[in-house]
Order: sequence, then structure tokens, then C-alpha cells
Amino acid sequence: MTTSRRLADRKIAKFQRNITRSGSANGTAAKKGKDYPVGPIVLGFFVFVVVGSSLFQIIRTAMSGGFA
Repeated sequence: MTTSRRLADRKIAKFQRNITRSGSANGTAAKKGKDYPVGPIVLGFFVFVVVGSSLFQIIRTAMSGGFA
């Protein structure tokens, strides 16, 4: 056998082992839990900024005399 043929045979064998092993996954890849993409502190800060900004705008509009 040539070197490239042996290398190809080794890669094919490794691939075949991965294929036969892929059906026996233990479920670690599909783990589901309470993992939020954004932390509670960041979410609270975002709500604070949005609500605070809207309240500030309402107060400023009321002080200036409406929508004139």
C-alpha cells in the first residue's frame, strides 16, 4: 500500500467509528435548562433604561405644555 492509501484507510476507519458511535449519545448535547441568553442584571438594566426614559419623556412633555 502507498502512504496516501494508508492515510485514507485510517481516515475512513475513524469516520466509520464516529458514525457507529453517533447513535449512542448520552444526551449531553441536547441539555436543556434555565440558561438565558441574557443575564438578569442586564435585563433589569435594560428595563430600567427603557422605563426611565419613557417616564422622563412623559414628564418633559407635560412640563412643556403638551404637544405644541
